[in-house]
Amino acid sequence: MQWRWSLAGLALCAQLAWAQVEANTATEAQLDGIHGIGPATSGRILQARQRGPFTDWTDLMLRVSGIGQKKAAQLSQRGLTVNGKSFATPESPLPSASRTAQ
Repeated sequence: MQWRWSLAGLALCAQLAWAQVEANTATEAQLDGIHGIGPATSGRILQARQRGPFTDWTDLMLRVSGIGQKKAAQLSQRGLTVNGKSFATPESPLPSASRTAQ
């Protein structure tokens, strides 16, 4: 009987570990719960989100400093989504002038 409770607990932990966190609706605590997002990054995400929801991963990367393609791929693998979508490497690199202008 005890092994059933252990198995149920493991299944719950696995489910929570793979839970998706939506960048446009997540709370600070939910963002902080993703490995690789600390208080500074979650604060920048929430601040950028005040100007409007992120349309896609490229929009998030342009508006949130410290999140580039490599970081976006890592965060996506750890459960972060933008508009319900995981990160997919863009066809062309982000223009550096656009990143610094904002």
